[in-house]
Amino acid sequence: MTRFVSEALGKHDRAGFTSGNYRIDAYFRQTVSQDIKRNYAACYVLVEKAGTAIAGFYTLSSHTIPLTELPTEITRKLPRYPSIPAVLIGWMGRDIRFRGQNIGAMLLYDAIARVATSPVGVHAICADAIDDGAAAFYQAHLFQAFLSRPHSFYLPMKTASDLVAVRKSAIP
Repeated sequence: MTRFVSEALGKHDRAGFTSGNYRIDAYFRQTVSQDIKRNYAACYVLVEKAGTAIAGFYTLSSHTIPLTELPTEITRKLPRYPSIPAVLIGWMGRDIRFRGQNIGAMLLYDAIARVATSPVGVHAICADAIDDGAAAFYQAHLFQAFLSRPHSFYLPMKTASDLVAVRKSAIP
């Protein structure tokens, strides 16, 4: 990620951001600031170091997973609470100017690393896929589908921590 820096959304110029998906663009340009002010979400952007262009963004919010949504082999190892804590990657988008540059994976791994190194206790990172392409993206990055919601995914923190450790060891 040497060409880019990840930082909290601030006074960045979002007007020119275009992902190719109207819902994602409208959220990022018009709504995300309200979610941040209300403390519903935190938003992080991937910005070019050499300029000010936003290559992509993602949001993180608190979330819960009902135990009934997880496979038995996982729930038998968990406390018998009705739900368990998680973090939701609520929105994620990549500007079309950066297509083919692995921005989606950079954003995802930045989010995973941010959550995995946070002192807040959570069981998993969750994400909802906006379409079939996004669903395939999450599955390619080891996210598992919930039992009753095939476009909603989770990544156990153990797997997230392992991914962060592997990624750190691969960086010279």
